[in-house]
Amino acid sequence: MRRAIDTHLKTMRLFPSLSSFSSSSSPSTPHLSVRTFLTLAQPRTVSNSISRTLIFHSITTPSSSSFSSIPSLGSHKIGPSISLFVVRCVSSVSPASTLDWNEPVSCSEVGDGNKGSVDKDAKPTIPVRAYFFSTSVDLRSLVEQNRLNFIPPTSRMTNYVVFKFGELTNSDNGLGPSLSGSDCCYMVVFQYGSIVLFNVREHEIDGYLKIVEKHASALLPEMRKDEYEVREKPDLDTWMEGGLDYIMLQHLNTDGIRTIGSVLGQSIALDYYVRQVDGMVAEFTDINREMETTGKFKMKRKKLFQLVGKANSNLADVILKLGLFERSDIAWKDAKYAQIWEYLRDEFELTQRFASLDFKLKFVEHNIRFLQEILQNRKSDFLEWLIIALIGAEILLSLYDILHRSALASL
Repeated sequence: MRRAIDTHLKTMRLFPSLSSFSSSSSPSTPHLSVRTFLTLAQPRTVSNSISRTLIFHSITTPSSSSFSSIPSLGSHKIGPSISLFVVRCVSSVSPASTLDWNEPVSCSEVGDGNKGSVDKDAKPTIPVRAYFFSTSVDLRSLVEQNRLNFIPPTSRMTNYVVFKFGELTNSDNGLGPSLSGSDCCYMVVFQYGSIVLFNVREHEIDGYLKIVEKHASALLPEMRKDEYEVREKPDLDTWMEGGLDYIMLQHLNTDGIRTIGSVLGQSIALDYYVRQVDGMVAEFTDINREMETTGKFKMKRKKLFQLVGKANSNLADVILKLGLFERSDIAWKDAKYAQIWEYLRDEFELTQRFASLDFKLKFVEHNIRFLQEILQNRKSDFLEWLIIALIGAEILLSLYDILHRSALASL
């Protein structure tokens, strides 16, 4: 015990100038406390081992030169009048009770306490962007002109293709090359017009979109866009973990890109069709309000037929082209990708959005049927009046003929 106390006193003598800082610092200088942990232990031969920790408190001064005599005391400046000091030291008591400075195994930091811990396994995030600017893409001609970057399909799905640009970086996690932090990028193109880009920089997006635009038809006046994010974390406890506008995976491979791309492609396309139906609902709402105020219906039959065709084509495109209710083949084969597929469908609310779309289409259908009946009744009224006019004309001709004959007979 006495040796341990003497050793403590020797250690305290290593910092002779620390006690003078509090008196020399001005009251206006911000005070930061420095804690140094020194652990002293007795040799193993002593049955009742002693372990103590000394905590030194010191007050910094605006100048860091006062600490130049302490080799193990680092200085980091925060501002013009505040310095940040980190003391890294470990003391151990040898059997001869001598005090040595060894490699640091314990440290204490002085900071503002606002900095969060950094995840050592964190990787750069993978940005995912979905676009919809046409209603049809010729995938065959697109593959022929970009065959070097084309990735052969692994399933029977033929309504999309995947292209790879660049090379992946090797990973030490044993899960294969990683897309995070690499210059490689992927592009998933769907026949119904959606494009999903993985790990593409902002200034390179237009170049990839122009590749597809050459083979697209029925271009839209306004392009739809959506953004998402994928994060890789090899030591994740589960295969996947969801978050706010991102999904975290242990590893992102081509099958994961196909699965994520299929849901995002459907989502951005569904958004376009929902807006189309919203436009029709707004148009019928205006017609109903006009009928309410004026009591008249002025829509032409041609315009009504155009609305009927638009509503039917939108519903057919959502069900047939998008394959909204068709499960991905990759999700059928592997439960891990089925989990991703189901999570993303819930995240983007595809089922609920289609239910809302279907309800709006039923409203449009009801209005179309009502307006068709009005036009049909209007046509029937016209035909009835035409028949009445023809009958009246026939009566007049018959009367004229009778009068003419009677006049001739009187002569």
